[in-house]
Amino acid sequence: MTKSAPDLTVIIPNYNTRALLRNCLESIYRHAEGVSLEIICVDGNSPDGSADMVAANFPEVILVRNASNESYARSVNQGIRMARGQYACLLDSDTLLVENAFKPMVQFMEEHPEVAVCGPKLLNPDGSVQHHIRSFAGLGVFFLQTLNWHKVFPKSRLMNRYYNTDFDYSMAQPVQCIGTSVYMIRRSTWETVGLLDERFRWAMPDLAYNYTLHRLGYKVYYTPCTEVVHLSGQTASQNVLKALREQCQGLIDFSDAYDYFGKSRITKAVVRFGVRIRYYTKVLGYYLSSDKRVIKGPGAPKKEVASEAKRMVAKAELRGCRNTDIDKKRVVPVQSGSDAASMSD
Repeated sequence: MTKSAPDLTVIIPNYNTRALLRNCLESIYRHAEGVSLEIICVDGNSPDGSADMVAANFPEVILVRNASNESYARSVNQGIRMARGQYACLLDSDTLLVENAFKPMVQFMEEHPEVAVCGPKLLNPDGSVQHHIRSFAGLGVFFLQTLNWHKVFPKSRLMNRYYNTDFDYSMAQPVQCIGTSVYMIRRSTWETVGLLDERFRWAMPDLAYNYTLHRLGYKVYYTPCTEVVHLSGQTASQNVLKALREQCQGLIDFSDAYDYFGKSRITKAVVRFGVRIRYYTKVLGYYLSSDKRVIKGPGAPKKEVASEAKRMVAKAELRGCRNTDIDKKRVVPVQSGSDAASMSD
């Protein structure tokens, strides 16, 4: 007998985040009332035993074991191609549900058929709002980013418009670009527009997909209907220098393929030069700074908060405990600061 299609397919790409993934999955099953769902976990041959953990502890999860660590976009696309739900929610393994998040998101999409994709409010581990809304950048913003203008002049109007630092996270509204950490897509959207661009390994698939939707006239929405804790950048921070290289090449490829900053060869040459300058600046900062994370721009958790949250998850994993305090809205009682990152920071 054929199973009826679920309302939602949750797709979790994973590489080497066993403890985080375990707590993510446990939080889903703890807060999944009122909506039928299937969960697909796409594992990139993680050496930490993530796939075996899922198979042993969550047999109901559809587990894809890849022979190698595929790119983020390829892993997500594998899940989407397998999805039976009317909606698919891309979910990072370093997220934690603190309430029944999927039901209100599905309800929001049902009540707003004109919306192609939506994303909810994200929280840092200390309970503060994580700024994950961006505007598309022009050459001016790109040039100032290269100079770390937002760190030198945190009240810059131009940079604040890009980072949306004054964004009202209490109100549902259309946005240009929202991160894919928790990203719900309507089936008709991916069947019409297509899947994520697999030319990018890690840094650009979210920007590229949002930009494609924007150019085609589809609506991307932020909704405060629910909140999800996001520990932010845990996979990328496993190998920071590699992630920075991929981020650099991804932005160059994105500029070339999408004419993001302009179509002329001169413009694209200037962008390539600027991206490489920015890359070398970030590498220098990696060696000189005590904060070795990739994502640390406006709105991301402070280093101490992210480190403590990760330590708590790892400690719970060592105890073999599936029910941890990590899913509380206020995970680490540390005051949030303003130092953080963009989706292409």
